[in-house]
Amino acid sequence: MYRLLKKEGFARRGEFTTPHGTVQTPCFMNVATCGAIKGALSAYDLKEIGCQIQLCNTYHLHLRPGDELVKELGGIRRFTGFDGPVLTDSGGFQVFSLAKLRNIKEEGVTFASHIDGRRIFMGPEESMRIQSNLASTIAMAFDECVENPAPRDYAEQSCARTERWLLRCKEEMGRLNARYDTLNKNQMLFGINQGATYDDLRVENMRKIAGWDLDGYAIGGLAVGEPAEVMYRIISAVEPFAPADKPRYLMGVGTPVNILEGVKRGVDLFDCVMPSRNARHGHLFTMQGVININNAKYERDESPIDEACGCPVCQRHTRAYIRHLFKAKEMLAMRLCVMHNLYFYNHLMQTIRDALDEGRFESIYKAYSGVLDRRI
Repeated sequence: MYRLLKKEGFARRGEFTTPHGTVQTPCFMNVATCGAIKGALSAYDLKEIGCQIQLCNTYHLHLRPGDELVKELGGIRRFTGFDGPVLTDSGGFQVFSLAKLRNIKEEGVTFASHIDGRRIFMGPEESMRIQSNLASTIAMAFDECVENPAPRDYAEQSCARTERWLLRCKEEMGRLNARYDTLNKNQMLFGINQGATYDDLRVENMRKIAGWDLDGYAIGGLAVGEPAEVMYRIISAVEPFAPADKPRYLMGVGTPVNILEGVKRGVDLFDCVMPSRNARHGHLFTMQGVININNAKYERDESPIDEACGCPVCQRHTRAYIRHLFKAKEMLAMRLCVMHNLYFYNHLMQTIRDALDEGRFESIYKAYSGVLDRRI
């Protein structure tokens, strides 16, 4: 259940109640692809740095260790130790981005595993069964993510197929939630808006699925190569047709500025691998912009990554030390930097929520939208 607490323009401050806890929105969901953050962070670390929702990957967990094993071991929350809400994506994006050999039909997709090449079939029903075995809080509908730019005729066909798949997902989830051996009988379902970069296809799709009484609505198929201005245009076009009483999730986005722009346009939930991936290469977010800790100028720098940051890393370690760890190829370098970047993202969301509570989001937006992504 989503409860709107306050609005400033299109920006929304809300609470999203799930079977596994209430989430304060806007919220960034931390991506633990295989049940862990790349960079050696555990579920317990995530709680320490303010993570509200952990996002895990259906495709990867299906291949390794296997969703049936995760079910046997009590579900993804018990398996990883994360006691808050967990969202699992449908596997659709990975099928279309990782599987080089795939055959798309109405029934679903046959593809080759990126691990050992074995042939696998996944459709709406299979995706729902895998996610039911994982017992996540929120399951994403199985969809097709097309490349941008996509020919209009293909985007139209794909969008219609995704709608049909969504209805099959809803029906299968209803069946699974009613089974006696289902671990999470209250699993929630989010539908995904598609339509490539065609405003009319996007709007028509959102109009249609908005009436299907889903638990939330995602905007998918963006941040995959199109200019940021196109992404913002699509969000603005779709927003008026998304149910006001349900959470809105912009998938795979993004940079801190992308998040500010998304919140400004009415988005509630975000996820992205960027903070952890960039951190593993020494690219660190601060309220003044992005620094590359590998640069020689930090060799003797005894200040923290960010003077204004309250994360455990900035409270304990210097830029000089963290740079040394990278140069010495110590694993601790990645762990500390990933911890900092994820704390930064979660704290940024808290700053945005506080600003919305106090009616000053516009001032935060103006102060930081031209700053957070710049290279220092």
